Amino acid sequence: MTFSVEQNPLFALNNGQSIPQLGLGVYKVTQDIADSLVVKAIETGYRRIDTAALYDNELEVGAGIRKSGLPREELFVTTKIWNDRQGYQSSLDAIDESLNRLNIGYLDMLLIHWPVPKQDLYVDTWRAFEEVLASGRVRGIGVSNFHPAHLDKLAANSSTVPALNQIELHPGLQQAEVRAYDAAHGIATEAWSPLARGRFNDHPILQAIAAEHGKSASQVVIRWHIQLGNLVIPKTVNPDRLVENINVFDFELSPSNMAAIATLDSGMRTGPNPDEF
Repeated sequence: MTFSVEQNPLFALNNGQSIPQLGLGVYKVTQDIADSLVVKAIETGYRRIDTAALYDNELEVGAGIRKSGLPREELFVTTKIWNDRQGYQSSLDAIDESLNRLNIGYLDMLLIHWPVPKQDLYVDTWRAFEEVLASGRVRGIGVSNFHPAHLDKLAANSSTVPALNQIELHPGLQQAEVRAYDAAHGIATEAWSPLARGRFNDHPILQAIAAEHGKSASQVVIRWHIQLGNLVIPKTVNPDRLVENINVFDFELSPSNMAAIATLDSGMRTGPNPDEF
């Protein structure tokens, strides 16, 4: 089953780029299946793939993109530079390596994976990002896991506003403060671990909403992200789930549904706190 690409809303970023609101994350997708998964995702109707140097599958993701036969300009591809490659020159080298592994001509989005405040290198890393942005090899630059204090420091040292901020965000960690900061500064908020690794699938509130709409709990959560205005990148290696996760544009959560999901916010993280990592 495939879906019309037009069903997936295009989100306007502050740099003039347009990005599909829903994409595929490939964290922990192993090398032996990454290329075939990307091909299947593109056949299903996905037009955005999110990877990272840490995921150790950039080579295979790039191969899948090329195998798909989709014109390069019809796909939005993101990767991220890992913490041990931060700093100006080290980041430039790491970016070259990611571009070579992907081998798709250019990157649509490049992110600093974590701020790692104890290293205090993300401002120097951002300088490298600005340089590759000017070169045209990267079309957009942003950050991941940045809190307002980290973003403030970037703003004090650069006139380039990140296009997006990718953070852990799901019903158990709704990140109101970061989302509000991002919105006030024209930065798109993107959710990683958007389904909290399935931890809420059996929650009575989500089960009731799912039954009301004839959808799964996961589809309800993805739809919640869509209606909040989040960019969202659920990960799966299951072909049936690929279809399920993108089949969220034919229903709408009511204000009472949204209010009920808001009550699930508990500050629960599936990953580390960016201030401490």
